[in-house]
Amino acid sequence: MLPDLTDVLSGLHVVSLPLVTRFRGITVREAALWEGPAGWTEFSPFLEYGDDESATWLAAAYDFADPGSPPDWGTAGHRTSIRVNATIPAVAPDLVAEILARFPGCRTAKVKVAEAGQVLADDIVRVARVRHLMGADARLRVDANGGWSLAEAQAACEALAPFDLEYMEQPCASVDDLSALRSTNPGIAIAADESIRKADDPMLVRERHAADVRVIKAAPLGGISAALDVVRRVGIPAVVSSALETSVGISMGAYLAAALPDTFDAGLGTASLLAADVTADPLIPRDGAIDVRRVVPGESLLAAHAANRERTDWWRARIERCHRILQRSV
Repeated sequence: MLPDLTDVLSGLHVVSLPLVTRFRGITVREAALWEGPAGWTEFSPFLEYGDDESATWLAAAYDFADPGSPPDWGTAGHRTSIRVNATIPAVAPDLVAEILARFPGCRTAKVKVAEAGQVLADDIVRVARVRHLMGADARLRVDANGGWSLAEAQAACEALAPFDLEYMEQPCASVDDLSALRSTNPGIAIAADESIRKADDPMLVRERHAADVRVIKAAPLGGISAALDVVRRVGIPAVVSSALETSVGISMGAYLAAALPDTFDAGLGTASLLAADVTADPLIPRDGAIDVRRVVPGESLLAAHAANRERTDWWRARIERCHRILQRSV
C-alpha cells in the first residue's frame, strides 16, 4: 500500500546542502525529506535521473517510513554500529589528507578514479597518496563508475596493482567488459555497482561471472527488503554503499548493512562530504564506524538549508510523477 500523497507533500521539506568538495560533478546536494509513521525518510535520486528510475527511490523512501517494515532491523543479532570506509573524491593529491581527516578511525578508503577530464596518471598519484597516508595495512578500493573502456581498465589494473587493492568497483560500464576484465586480471577483485542497481537484469552479473563483489544501495534498489532480495539472488559477497544522502538517507543504508554479514567496511560515511546536514548529530564516522539508528532532523537546520520555492516545487512535482508510476505498478 502506498501512503497518501497529500500526507507526504504536506510534511515535505526540501533541502539544499553544500559539499566540502566537488563530488560526482556537483557541489550542492538536494534531498526531499518527510516524517512517516515509522520515522523520517528521504527521497534523493540525482537530478539527472529519469522518473522511472527515480520511482524506485520513492518506493524505498515509502518503505523506510512504513510501520510495517521488517521489525528486526537493528535488533538483537544485528549490528548496532557499522564500520565504514573513507571516500576520497577525484581531488588533487595535496587535498587528500584534508579529506581523510573527515573520516577518523577508518581503516578502509574508496578512491574515486576515471574522472572526466583526468587521466590514469592522476589516479595513480591520488591512490599513492592515500596509501602513503593510511599505511600498508589499510584497505584500498577504487571506484571508476564505469568510466573506463576495457583497454583502459586493463591498463589501470596493471598500474594500480602495486597498491594492493581490495577491489576495483565498476571499472567498465558493460557486464561483458567486466567479465573480460575479471578473466584476464585475476589478481584484482571486481565489484559491480551500476551493473546491478541500474540493470534490467541484475542477475546477469552472476551469469557472466562478471564480479567478485556486489555493491548494494538501499534507495536505488527500492528499499531494504528489495535490496536484501537482490543480495540473496545474486549470491556473491555484498558491500553496502550510499548515494551521497543526508544522514536520514544514510540511516536506511545502515539498517541494510546491519542485516548482512560483516564482510566489508560499508561505503556509508559520505555524510562527512557534506558541509552541512539536517541534524546536529549526523551519521559521520567515529572511530571508523557509524551507528545504526533513526535520524530526526532539527527544525532549525531544515529551515536554514531549505531550498528555494522553485526547487521545492520541482521536487514536489517529481514526487507526484513518481508516485503515479508506483500506483500503476501496484
